[in-house]
Amino acid sequence: MGTWRWRPLGGCFQTWFFSVVLAGLLTAVAGCREPEVVVYSALDSVFSEPILKDYERLTGVRVRARFDAESTKTVGLTEALISEAAAGRTRCDLFWNNEILNTLRLEREGLLDVYLSPTHATYPAQFRSANQTWHGFAARARVLIVNTELVPGEERPTSIHDLADPQWRGRVGIAKPLFGTTATHAACLFAIWGDEPAKAYFRSLKQNQVSIESGNKQVALRVAGGQLAFGMTDTDDAMIELKEGRPVAIVYPDQQAGGMGTLFIPNTLALLKNSPNSERARRLVDYLLSSEVEARLAAGPSAQIPLNLEVDVELRVETPATIRAVEVDFAAAADKWDTAATFLRDEFTAP
Repeated sequence: MGTWRWRPLGGCFQTWFFSVVLAGLLTAVAGCREPEVVVYSALDSVFSEPILKDYERLTGVRVRARFDAESTKTVGLTEALISEAAAGRTRCDLFWNNEILNTLRLEREGLLDVYLSPTHATYPAQFRSANQTWHGFAARARVLIVNTELVPGEERPTSIHDLADPQWRGRVGIAKPLFGTTATHAACLFAIWGDEPAKAYFRSLKQNQVSIESGNKQVALRVAGGQLAFGMTDTDDAMIELKEGRPVAIVYPDQQAGGMGTLFIPNTLALLKNSPNSERARRLVDYLLSSEVEARLAAGPSAQIPLNLEVDVELRVETPATIRAVEVDFAAAADKWDTAATFLRDEFTAP
């Protein structure tokens, strides 16, 4: 597994903490209402809410978080942000997205504010916006979760193409490819392979009667429960089933010679233009990008992959440093979003 270097922030973190507390107290004295910041979070509440609650306790700033449904959360929150901005009533200060392409969509709509956190230097340049409108952190991998009681070791899948193998017809699953990281994965495939090969791939899944689940968590649950032999999900959902002692294994797909590799998708943080609590949102971004928070996300049940170069913790999952990773231009994938979404909507929701 990967190893990441982490030097404790020490005095720097203490200085940041006391400055945030002081800012919160001054704001509370100056205003009549409790200081707050509004966060729309696409990361599962079970993972993100405890961190936001700790920030409340540390700073005295109330974090009002909105979490959307598992099946639509990334796209649903993105559409809500676009709608609110169009109506001139931006409510959200900070968008904590569990992927990147919808963040890029908001950037292209001109809805994101510029902010370069002081912690940016501890992250590789490819994980932050060249326009200083978003920061990436805490990645996950797109993996195959396999029921070890239903699939013998020698028959285990090794590629995302195995989802279309006729021997597994009707026995494998993916999340609905219109939302979340599955939609992001699809747009990446359109960018990497081209439109026609990507369409052919998803048609082959449909022909193989792949079960379409409401979300990645449901894929992991159905594989763990034996209703499916294997399926595509994210490492966080797969790790929970492993921790629970279910008969599952994680396969990092397409690691063979010449293989495409495994797709890694970062969480992203972005500030909204014209938001009501922009300065408090900036301080929350600084906190979430700290090495302490990334280490906590890595050690927690979701086993997020730290992107902060100062983090040095024992990891339970593979990283781009330990296995073959997909080489993808996320901006090019964002360009393919509408093409992929239109095709997949017609293919998987038409009668």
